[in-house]
Amino acid sequence: MEFSKKLQQLPTQFFAALAQKVNTALEQGRDVINLGQGNPDQPTPPHIIQALQEAAENPQHHKYSPFRGIAELRQAAADFYQREYQVDIDPDTEVAILGGTKIGLVELPLAVLNPGDTMLLPDPGYPDYLSGAVLADVNFEVMPLFAENNFLPDYHALSEEVKEKAKLLYLNYPNNPTGGTATLEFFEETVRFAKEHNIIVSHDFAYGAIGFDGNKPVSFLQTEGAKDVGIEMYTLSKTYNMAGWRIGFAVGNADIIAAINLIQDHLFCSQFPAVQQAAAVALTASQACADELRATYERRRNVLIEEAHRIGWQVTAPKGSFFAWLPVPVGYTSEQFADLLLDKADIAVAAGNGFGQYGEGYVRVGLLVSEERLREAMARIEQLQLF
Repeated sequence: MEFSKKLQQLPTQFFAALAQKVNTALEQGRDVINLGQGNPDQPTPPHIIQALQEAAENPQHHKYSPFRGIAELRQAAADFYQREYQVDIDPDTEVAILGGTKIGLVELPLAVLNPGDTMLLPDPGYPDYLSGAVLADVNFEVMPLFAENNFLPDYHALSEEVKEKAKLLYLNYPNNPTGGTATLEFFEETVRFAKEHNIIVSHDFAYGAIGFDGNKPVSFLQTEGAKDVGIEMYTLSKTYNMAGWRIGFAVGNADIIAAINLIQDHLFCSQFPAVQQAAAVALTASQACADELRATYERRRNVLIEEAHRIGWQVTAPKGSFFAWLPVPVGYTSEQFADLLLDKADIAVAAGNGFGQYGEGYVRVGLLVSEERLREAMARIEQLQLF
């Protein structure tokens, strides 16, 4: 049997290939420090687990979920945005429940674009953005993210032809993989740009709870006029260590939300209601667990940067997310350096070119191991005498 042409057109799943390399090393009995993953290493907070246990015992939750998700979770999402960002959200028309925001990001082009349309994607960026473009038969143009522009796209650098063709724009701050953050001024510019060129904006706010040095990440929807042009996708995976639970939501422009809900009516029957109930508790209960998690990542970031500087690796501290974006030594490509670290030091990192052509020259390091393991990783790199 041959796969369909559509499946054959899909990009290689970058993270699956990376995991295979790591698993091969582990099977050989090697002590690999895995800094290449994006999988939170801490458990889900106990009060959320308890909420799931109690909800799972309720026979009402053993039935099909309402197609558009349970009302409690939609209301919780609205309450969360009002409390955290002072943004008013209508739980009935401005919330779409998602089985993790990866689903939303991949299905959105299918919901709002036609074959041959053009979308704008950040480069470097989350690789699965490309999957949505391929599945929807749409074209894409990349917006390079450079350190000298704080890893923000420069809309002025886009050609007039691209600006006029584009119908959908993806952003992601705090950013994966660079750790860059956005400002309200940038989002204001984005709203003006989108209105001028009639472009839909989708902001991937996966790392919204993880900002460093006392700076809380900005929501796109805090910007005046943002709901006129776009939506924001929020996952519980990172904020509450719920990656395996597969639950998130999109909020914002009612027409875009309606398009997401409609396509999901045909693809899914929402999520297990008990998971949705637990997610509602996560969003509305004390946020002390999220604050503690952010502090953990900040301590790990500080250790990573201090140790890198100690061994002579001139790196810049990320402003948010649980990733650091580190330049490779002179004389190496991203992939060569990543392979060297795995082969010679048993350290796994993600090669920057896996996130796009403008990721070349960097590797992505996750803050998802203990401070002790981060120190050990830097000590191993020091032994290679690369800096």
